Amino acid sequence: MALSRARRRESMNYWPGFVDALSTLLLVFTFLLSVFVVAQYILSRDVGGKDKTLSKLNRQLEELTDLLTLEKSSKTEAQRKVASLTATLEATKRDRDALVASAAAGGANAAEAIDAQKQLSAKAQSTVDLLNQQIAALRSQLAAVQEALSTQEAKDKDNQARIADLGSRLNVALAQKVQELARYRSDFFGRLREILADRQDVQVVGDRFVLPTEVLFDRGRATLSQEGRGEIDKIATALVEVQREIPPEIPWVLRVDGHTDKKPIRSAPYKSNWDLSAARSIAVVEYLIGKGIDSRHILAGAFGDQQPLDEGDSEEALRKNRRIELKITER
Repeated sequence: MALSRARRRESMNYWPGFVDALSTLLLVFTFLLSVFVVAQYILSRDVGGKDKTLSKLNRQLEELTDLLTLEKSSKTEAQRKVASLTATLEATKRDRDALVASAAAGGANAAEAIDAQKQLSAKAQSTVDLLNQQIAALRSQLAAVQEALSTQEAKDKDNQARIADLGSRLNVALAQKVQELARYRSDFFGRLREILADRQDVQVVGDRFVLPTEVLFDRGRATLSQEGRGEIDKIATALVEVQREIPPEIPWVLRVDGHTDKKPIRSAPYKSNWDLSAARSIAVVEYLIGKGIDSRHILAGAFGDQQPLDEGDSEEALRKNRRIELKITER
C-alpha cells in the first residue's frame, strides 16, 4: 500500500506542463513582436510616402507662388488659397507628428495608428488633387492673360506706327509753318527797316528789332512819351499789315521784351529794374493792342539788367542796354 502511494507521487510530474506554457507564451510574444515589427515597417513606409507627398506639395506650392506672381489681377484670391493650403499642410504635419508619437508609444495601438495613417494619406491625396485643380485653373487664367497681352501688344505696335507717322507729318507741317512764319517775319523786319530808316539808333540784332528806351520813355519812367508813341505807331502800321497776311493756322506771337541797365532803380513806384522793364514792355504791348494788334498774338517779357548787350560801365554801354526788343516767333 505504501509502495503504490509512492508510485502515484512519482507519476505526477508538472514540469512538461510548465514547459508547454512557457513555449506557448514565447510563441505568443514572438507573434506579437512580429506583428509589431510588421506594423513598424508598414508605418515607416507610409510615413516615408507621406514625406514624399509633403515634398511634392511643397514643390507645387512653390510653382503656385510663381504663377500667382505673374497673375496680378487674382493676387488677393490666390494668396487666400495659398494661406488656406498652408494651414492644411501644417495641420497634416501636426497629425503626422501625433501619429508618429502614438506609434512610438507601443505596438498595442499599431492597427489604430495604421488606420489613422491611411486616413491621413487619403486626406493628403485630396489636398494634392485640390492643388492640381487650382494650378490648372491658374494656368488657364495665365494663358488667357498672355493672349490678351499679345493682342494688346499688337495693338500698341499698330498705334505706335500710326503715332510715328502722325509725328512725321506733324513735324513736316510744323517745319512748313516755321518757314512761312520766317517769311512773314522777314517781311515785317523789311518794312520796319523802311519805316525807321531815318533812325540810326534802331538796330537789328539777329532775329530781334532793338529800340533804345530813350526813344520811347523818359528816364526812369514806363509811360510812352509823345515821340515814343509816334515810333510805336510806325511799328503798329507795319505789324497790322503783316498780321492780315499771316494765315490764322500759323501759331505766331510778337514778343516785346523790356531791358534796363545795371544801375539800381531809385524812383518810385518801381522797386527794381525787373519792375521797370516789365512795366515798359507792358506799356508797349497795351499800346500796340490799342492800335489793332490781336492780343492773342502778343506778349510782354521782362529781363531787367540780366541780359546786357554791353558789359561795360560807360554811359554808352548803359544806353545800349536800356532797350525794348521786338521779335516775331512761334507760340
